Amino acid sequence: MFAGHYATALAAKAAEPRAPMWTLIAGAQLVDIAWSIFVITGIEGGRIEPELPGSPLVLEHMPWTHSLPAAIAWAVVAMVLSRFLLRLPMRAAVIIGAVVFSHWLLDLLVHRPDLEVFPGGPKLGFALWNMEVPEQAVEIGLLGLGAMFWAGTRVRLGQSVWPAAAFFGLLVAVQIIAMLMPKAPADTLAGFGPSALVVYLVLAAVAIFLDSRRASSPQGSA
Repeated sequence: MFAGHYATALAAKAAEPRAPMWTLIAGAQLVDIAWSIFVITGIEGGRIEPELPGSPLVLEHMPWTHSLPAAIAWAVVAMVLSRFLLRLPMRAAVIIGAVVFSHWLLDLLVHRPDLEVFPGGPKLGFALWNMEVPEQAVEIGLLGLGAMFWAGTRVRLGQSVWPAAAFFGLLVAVQIIAMLMPKAPADTLAGFGPSALVVYLVLAAVAIFLDSRRASSPQGSA
């Protein structure tokens, strides 16, 4: 799951326009941002098997990011920081926390059984990755729905819909590029972590632009 995670961010922006877009975009992938750092440093690990259908990732050890308690903890931390560090309204902070936790729920749909119920405990995953075409359809379909919700909110606020359309197009393009890129075998994921981290941070930076005055109408902000 990549592009599909951002569906919750776009839908959340529609539900709570006061939440800065970058917090929602970064929040949707906060678990994977941490995972990228942890695989780079060797705290978590796995390997790449190009012959696997869908995703080639074999995620063997990620208790600090993708276990259920860890996902809850990341969500709570995001909510608290949003409320007290960014001084956002409580509703916005709660929605940001919910977006962070949605990452685990969406991963549950696509991952092979590698999501720990608790560190060292049983692992879950419905393995939609093993059906590549349906999995891609689910991701892009979810993303399209999220973009539609956000665009609808912008229309009601008297704002242009181009940010929703542009971000949807960008995410679909990144998804297709990632799908078509050749997958090289690797003993660990350490080499995969930096490129993934760059993509997540660049998309968060794009979200800052989309939330700027240039992306908004003169009547108000997104």
